[in-house]
Amino acid sequence: MCGIAGVCREPGRAAGVGAVKAALDALKHRGPDDIGLEQRVVAGREVVLGQTRLAVIDLTSGGHQPMVSSDGRHLLVFNGEIYNYRELRRELEAAGRTFATRSDTEVLLVAWQHWGRDCLPRLRGMFAFALLDIAQGTLTCVRDPFGIKPFHYTRAGGGFSFASELPALVDLVSRPFELNHRQVYRYLHLGFYDESAETFVAGIEKLRPGSLLVFDIETGRLSDQERWWWPSVEERRDLTFDQAADQLRELVLDSVRLHLRSDVPLGTALSGGIDSSVIVGAMRHVAPDAEVHTFSYVARSSPVNEEPWVDLMNAHVGAVPHKVVATSAELLRDLDDVIRAQGEPFGSTSIYAQYRVFRAAHDAGVTVTLDGQGADELLAGYAGYPGYRVRSLLSQGRLADVVRFACGWSAEPGRTPAALAAATAAQVVPRRSRDRVRLVTARTRVMTRPEDLDLRTTGQLVGDPPRGRHLATVLRDGLVDRGLEALLRHADRNSMAFSIESRVPFLHVDVAEFLLTLPEDYLVSEQGQTKRVLRAAMRGVVPDAILDRRDKIGFETPQGSWMQTLGLDLDAWLEGVQDYPYVDVDALRPRVTDWLAGRRSPLDEDVVWRLLNFSRWRELMGPRLAQ
Repeated sequence: MCGIAGVCREPGRAAGVGAVKAALDALKHRGPDDIGLEQRVVAGREVVLGQTRLAVIDLTSGGHQPMVSSDGRHLLVFNGEIYNYRELRRELEAAGRTFATRSDTEVLLVAWQHWGRDCLPRLRGMFAFALLDIAQGTLTCVRDPFGIKPFHYTRAGGGFSFASELPALVDLVSRPFELNHRQVYRYLHLGFYDESAETFVAGIEKLRPGSLLVFDIETGRLSDQERWWWPSVEERRDLTFDQAADQLRELVLDSVRLHLRSDVPLGTALSGGIDSSVIVGAMRHVAPDAEVHTFSYVARSSPVNEEPWVDLMNAHVGAVPHKVVATSAELLRDLDDVIRAQGEPFGSTSIYAQYRVFRAAHDAGVTVTLDGQGADELLAGYAGYPGYRVRSLLSQGRLADVVRFACGWSAEPGRTPAALAAATAAQVVPRRSRDRVRLVTARTRVMTRPEDLDLRTTGQLVGDPPRGRHLATVLRDGLVDRGLEALLRHADRNSMAFSIESRVPFLHVDVAEFLLTLPEDYLVSEQGQTKRVLRAAMRGVVPDAILDRRDKIGFETPQGSWMQTLGLDLDAWLEGVQDYPYVDVDALRPRVTDWLAGRRSPLDEDVVWRLLNFSRWRELMGPRLAQ
């Protein structure tokens, strides 16, 4: 794990070494153990690559980056881990390749030398890397299938620049940027963010999950983003439900076994829900004698408190528990630090709870944590994506199954027939049209749409799904589009703020490709129960009481009550949005005042949080963003 940065500049531009050093200084929290920088002149242009290193595998200097190939042709800067590096190394050695270190970085470099981009489907891990090929005069940038590790880039300032985090890239280019007002508006009005390659800063983009791009150094041409991983959703029919559960069990256990490879202390985040409990139980199953440290946020005296479930799981595996209790006063104290860590605005104060969990892990001496992120997106969690499941059934003419599913789904806690009807009705409206409807009907009531602002989403939409595979298709699309990437950003920035590597065993290519091809009723039962096959697969590894849970909380905080006790300076807060023509501050002020005082208001707590978050982020970015 680390932070990476680089620049390729045209002749006559400012020196790249100083620019990359500035970016690395902004990324030192991502890699406190080492720092490296290499400079080359390729096709008459200066190329500088740099890295700050968090040593996790091969703690010696053998993992130093940028890493140069033995023939001097390739330079690599790499953020992440290749979990199957031992297996790949043995395969490459059998093909005659030699190694000088024990690091996964060298395995990645030699794999690229040996197979070129065909090495990518062989990798099992999380990664973002840039590889300079001096002979071809190209810089190839690659991101892992799920976008677990970040990669930002820009053409601003001439040439091509990249960095792991947005603020570091702004520092590298060393010039004021403009706000991306389309993204600001969609965030404030709808709560949408991390849904495409766009960021909150105009001219800075993200490399999409499972994609690569190539910069031609001589011509200055940057290729379009090219998707290198895109799993099938065609249904397989060769497994009974029990066989699928058995196979999933082995895949999850194998993934956790790989994710435990580390030369530093490990722990795990435990919310008490099914997903994180599966990871904790699997850790105990594959490493029966290991000391398991869990880190949990608990919201005592709150209806969202999951401490009893945390205690049950800890007792089941004999874990060493570490619990975090947070207050509104602590949120106010840490607010600016969390916003700086995230780099861009985010959705709710639950991200603060996660921030505190990683702080606790750091204080306990843990460098690597495992997390249950991704299971909801692969196993149709949350509310079970009911509209998509109904649409699949309808496309197959299974009307009796639709009725059975509707009755079962609506009987689950927190669900109603009206909610199912709305989710199903939404399926007849194209997604871009649904976004436009939300823009009109959202409850903020303090926004006006500027005439010159294109608000259409730029997410990667695909064509019609195969017959009966609407649910599987939306799950696959969610891996690279709206939803998961935001959650992964939160975890990456929160963990790296404390120099911790956060690993997500569910987001493993073998697990994903298996789940996305299963019959949809293996994921969501005929009665609307979510994660059906996972619940069956992990019997005996996780207590039945947890596997049979029908609610979902996660690291949820009492956000509304927290914000109403913060004692915020409303005038200073609203100053951050008063210059934007699409924010009606005069209408906003009395409504926020009423909400903070606990009086009736058309605003809800999420809207109020987004206004606060954006305002503080804009102020903290300071002169790096033009007025």
